Amino acid sequence: MTAPVFDQSFRDHLDTLFQWRRDVRHFRRDPVPEPVLDHMLALTCTTPSVGLSQPWRFMRVDDPVRRQAVKEDFTRCNARALAARDETDSGDYARLKLAGLDDAPHHVAVFCEPDPLQGRGLGRMTMPETVQWSAVMAIHGFWLAAQAHNVGLGWVSILDPDRMKTLLDAAPSWRFMAYLCVGYPEEEHDTPELERRGWETRAQARKHWIQR
Repeated sequence: MTAPVFDQSFRDHLDTLFQWRRDVRHFRRDPVPEPVLDHMLALTCTTPSVGLSQPWRFMRVDDPVRRQAVKEDFTRCNARALAARDETDSGDYARLKLAGLDDAPHHVAVFCEPDPLQGRGLGRMTMPETVQWSAVMAIHGFWLAAQAHNVGLGWVSILDPDRMKTLLDAAPSWRFMAYLCVGYPEEEHDTPELERRGWETRAQARKHWIQR
């Protein structure tokens, strides 16, 4: 096959996709059509991975009982995080809505198989953590695929990884990577919510170059 040639129009659209990709916290409750969710996962599974190991494991969490248990764990972890905040910013932290667990119609837990048979160990001898990085790459791919369908994604990180494995009946060897809220956003912004609320300011891109 001949590789496609991506023109300036495509690059402009890709720039827009990246700029509008947000960590969403406020969702509409109407579900995303199943064919769209399936297409998002299919695109995700084309993500490059070390040794073609495809170590990611995407789990749909639909059971209301399990969802409630996840929410309760989030509440406990969030309370501990709030207690550890400096008094000068704890009030701002408390006002931020840190999860769309109540409203997002779809919940997706992502795990990593740290020693998958697939890939036959290629590229992992000196840096075995590349398996986990491959799973993170897949999450990023899922995020972009979601935004391309105008679907929002929120990454909930204030959770106990070991507790998540138990609550979701994950395989013993799997490592918990992310809990994703997925659905159509209530509103779209090209600026992160934390920046709009004055929590932090994005650094200029040039500051991220390091030269030796």
